[in-house]
Amino acid sequence: QVQLVESGGGLVQAGGSLKLSCAASGLIFSRNVMGWYRQAPGKQRELVASITASGSTNYADSVKGRFTISRDNAKNTVYLQMNSLKPEDTAVYYCKAQLLPGWGKGTLVTVSS
Repeated sequence: QVQLVESGGGLVQAGGSLKLSCAASGLIFSRNVMGWYRQAPGKQRELVASITASGSTNYADSVKGRFTISRDNAKNTVYLQMNSLKPEDTAVYYCKAQLLPGWGKGTLVTVSS
């Protein structure tokens, strides 16, 4: 059973930065595509960024140039570096193994204007 534990969220002013972490277990982490999603109040969950086993990355247009996804296979951890944060980035952020079921509890990011 896949277990995902997100951390690193918090309250930050617009223009600030945060780095999220997601520790994964119950899977062969190095072989899995990992993704970061977010869900803002009243909105559907959306894919923010993903990273393949080989390290190729993709980003939603709304975060390109501001967010960076990375992974450390030795630590079974995926990261999301978020820079130049905007109030519209406020959401609960989740990570997911793209081809496996299960979600973590998420971590809340709040960006004040």
